[in-house]
Amino acid sequence: MSRYLFLVLGLMICVADASEQPSSKTTASDPHDLAYSLGASLGERLRQEVPDLQIQALVDGLRQAYQGKPLALDQARMEQILAQHEAQNAADAQPPQSEKALVAEQQFLTQEKAVTGVRELADGILLTELSPGTGNKPLASDEVQVKYVGRLPDGTVFDKSTQPQWFRLDSVISGWSSALQQMPVGAKWRLVIPSALAYGADGAGELIPPFTPLVFEIELLGTRH
Repeated sequence: MSRYLFLVLGLMICVADASEQPSSKTTASDPHDLAYSLGASLGERLRQEVPDLQIQALVDGLRQAYQGKPLALDQARMEQILAQHEAQNAADAQPPQSEKALVAEQQFLTQEKAVTGVRELADGILLTELSPGTGNKPLASDEVQVKYVGRLPDGTVFDKSTQPQWFRLDSVISGWSSALQQMPVGAKWRLVIPSALAYGADGAGELIPPFTPLVFEIELLGTRH
């Protein structure tokens, strides 16, 4: 049952209109004071949770339900409204998607840093050497020939080469450009690239959501000026 249904049931134990009750008695067991105290407590909760609530409609619903009179709305409609309201409140309580994505990214990078054999480059890229290389390292203006597989943090493959590909280092994401300039020909590396060095807040269409770190296995086959 929705917490708002519980709240309504709680309100129903009060006498709907305080003006119809005597106010001269002040003992702790006084029915008026008990009802008023319950109403004030629940009213404070409602003020915080539903600040734009129509008080007269609340009182009408409370009185009709408490007195067993026919209700203005059928039960199915009320349950639908309360469920929708609770769902909206739950959604409003969630942090923005960007904040959630940034938290998830940081958690992923922290986990990756703790893996044996991983080292962190100066710009935050995480490197695992899968095979060493002995050739030259490319310059920022060079072209590189590579074989690669690109994955999301959950392991989903979003891109891969079916055969060796040539790329200009000044035309790829900055994480690639930075890492490959430190990579000798013949090496094969696993790279974890923070989103700031990949597609950042914009993401890449439906393939890569905003603030997503990327994992690449890259083999550098050649370089040319």
